[in-house]
Amino acid sequence: MVVSSQGQDKFVRFNEKYLIMLPILSKINKLPDNGNKIILLADAKEIKPGLITDQELTYLLQRRESKKELIAFNRYNKWLFIQFIAPLAEGKPLGPYLEKCRKAGDSVLSMLHDHEITEVTISSSSGMAAELLAYSEGMLLGSYQFLKYRADAGEKSFKLQHIQLICSKISMDEINELSQLTKAVYKCRDLVNEPLSFLNATVLANEFEEMGSKVGINVEVLTRKKIEALKMGGLLAVSKGSPDPPTFTIMEWKPSGYINTKPIVFVGKGVVYDTGGLSLKPTSSMDTMKCDMAGAAAAACAIYMIAMARLPLHIIALLPATDNRPDGNAYVPGDIITMFDGTSVEVLNTDAEGRLLLADALSYAKKYNPALVIDLATLTGAADSAVGRYGIVAMSALAGEDYSLLQNCGEKVCERIAPFPFWDDYAELLKSEIADLKNIGGPKAGAITAGKFLEHFTDYPWIHLDIAGPAFVDKRDSYRGQGGTGIGVRLLYEFAKSIAAKVN
Repeated sequence: MVVSSQGQDKFVRFNEKYLIMLPILSKINKLPDNGNKIILLADAKEIKPGLITDQELTYLLQRRESKKELIAFNRYNKWLFIQFIAPLAEGKPLGPYLEKCRKAGDSVLSMLHDHEITEVTISSSSGMAAELLAYSEGMLLGSYQFLKYRADAGEKSFKLQHIQLICSKISMDEINELSQLTKAVYKCRDLVNEPLSFLNATVLANEFEEMGSKVGINVEVLTRKKIEALKMGGLLAVSKGSPDPPTFTIMEWKPSGYINTKPIVFVGKGVVYDTGGLSLKPTSSMDTMKCDMAGAAAAACAIYMIAMARLPLHIIALLPATDNRPDGNAYVPGDIITMFDGTSVEVLNTDAEGRLLLADALSYAKKYNPALVIDLATLTGAADSAVGRYGIVAMSALAGEDYSLLQNCGEKVCERIAPFPFWDDYAELLKSEIADLKNIGGPKAGAITAGKFLEHFTDYPWIHLDIAGPAFVDKRDSYRGQGGTGIGVRLLYEFAKSIAAKVN
């Protein structure tokens, strides 16, 4: 969503029932006399003369005594909101402070929506660009809704259309970047929230093709015949129970003048629905399994954002997709399958299917001689149990400085990395008596043994991100919303941007 200060080139998400307008972000030079305003303050002493009346100041000070951080004044034909945000303490890290600003931005939305406010102007007493951008980011991301299938969508849709910022330190490039990033996260959330009745593997690949065509990404979709010719045994095995064919999508952003000598490869798990196969999940565990392609959605939307931002990097995304169902032809516990790289795998649990798709893709990535491969997957319940929605379980091999850089990027955007131990001892749990590997390692350390399984198929710098906890939330989680969160898009974009800056 590239916008100018006049709000041109508005981005609209279309669905069958109505048009959804993403809030337009722009900047102006001074606070208007009329209209709705949000003023960010660290302390009541920063209130400028004439901003509020003496009576309003008395009310504000009373509310501050009870620790209220957001105080609203109804001016009948306009609203004034005073948002208090404690300043960044000296020596404290920036990441948690920016997250506090994002959450504050999200918190004002309920008032804006209750009063059907369509336009608001925001200024900050500190004049800190990062603070104001983070606050706006919380508002933009928090405004997301998925109402495509609701008859009352028009009634329920939020009315906020335009956010204006006042800050001389914020450039139009930063405005455009945040608008584009919002668009990419929204797209990721849309994909994750779509049910299987709409989004099977073929439709998912079509979505990736459409995204690529809009921003200059080369997209190739491998269909079943090509996948069979390549002998991608993991992807083919999982897809055997599905009435729909598997796909393997390759997205490549290779702009002229790219600065990395070897490509960075994203790999995303694209299980569009997971029943567990013949190792059938309990019904309640299937309720949200449309989100099992969140890794593929995040990888695709990250490269989409990188292309929109025209980063001078060679980036590839590998996106294997299918669903996992218990049809009569489905693969079964006890089967031995041969992977793309020739490794034989004894299947002991058909619900450990994501690693089979990813393993084929990780092996396929070797053909690019990558500088780094990062995979994203809603891979294990063990990761969710370990850290919940608060972080991303991670492991790495040979990644060194890139792993540290990714962790720093995670702190900045609050998509935090939780490094797990990755000792070789865990690989012992995957040994099979009748094949090269088992697809599960037993009841202990499930997230780690899943990572160790994947490591077998790599020989390059590699980072594994298990996003099972934060990819989908049942209840609203501040600006991350409810349902698909889009986790990974902001993280990978921040990482790519940092790589581009480092190389330059």
